Amino acid sequence: MSIVYLNGDFIPAAEARISPMDRGFLFGDGIYEVIPSYNGRFVGFKPHIARMQDGLAQLSIDPGLSLADWQALCQRLLADNNGENGANQAVYIQVSRGTDTKRNHAFPANIKATVFAYAFPIAAEPLADKSKATTYNVVTGQDLRWQRCHIKSTSLLGNVLHYQQGYASGAQEILLFDKDGNLTEGAAVNVFVIKDGVIATPPLSNKLLPGITRLLLLNILRKHSNIVVEERDISEQEVFAADEIWLTSSSKEIAPVLKVNEHTVGTGEVGDVWLAAQQLFSVHKYDE
Repeated sequence: MSIVYLNGDFIPAAEARISPMDRGFLFGDGIYEVIPSYNGRFVGFKPHIARMQDGLAQLSIDPGLSLADWQALCQRLLADNNGENGANQAVYIQVSRGTDTKRNHAFPANIKATVFAYAFPIAAEPLADKSKATTYNVVTGQDLRWQRCHIKSTSLLGNVLHYQQGYASGAQEILLFDKDGNLTEGAAVNVFVIKDGVIATPPLSNKLLPGITRLLLLNILRKHSNIVVEERDISEQEVFAADEIWLTSSSKEIAPVLKVNEHTVGTGEVGDVWLAAQQLFSVHKYDE
């Protein structure tokens, strides 16, 4: 039986209980993170926690845990679940505002945040090998989510509906465009577009999540390669004219897209720029 963390205790998952009056359940009033690890080594641990703490601050939630506290908590979950889950695990963390005695939209005073976390098995880390790359087909759609997508909130209904839109179309993801026709992100990924060897991705704003894999990849490319990297608006026309398109997330790392709607991306095969980027990412992703 897996061991989870709930409000200061490490307990069997079957014993974990959260009140239905918790605001995370009633309103989605909380923040979450998913941090991957391979053979006990976390990828981007500090940036993940920094993003979570920033989101919690924007929601005025304070669980009272430091970076060192989060580190100890997550390492304990890896250790406690290693025998059941194996060497490759991710830790899911969710912090809600807490439990009140009544349902009220306004923030209640003097309640304690609910902190829940657990470890679960993940696949082996992606390899920089064209023949073994997991590729994706995607569709496109108008971004209809709220205007605070930079907050990694547990209120994910907008993302769920968009993801289902892609899934129902037979695709594995969806590329979203704002009302001006510019690319924002996917339902659960950031997006990179490559043309003539130049890598571009939408700039950070309230329209998209500041992805940790996105951050790590940009830093690695700028430090360890001569590849030109741009953060700028990307039109729908540029997407369809791209030589390569990548989806990035903590679970996918850098995933090549081979088809958008019924349009083949580039040659229809995994590209050389992806190979170079994934090689660098595989080597340097533990640096931060």
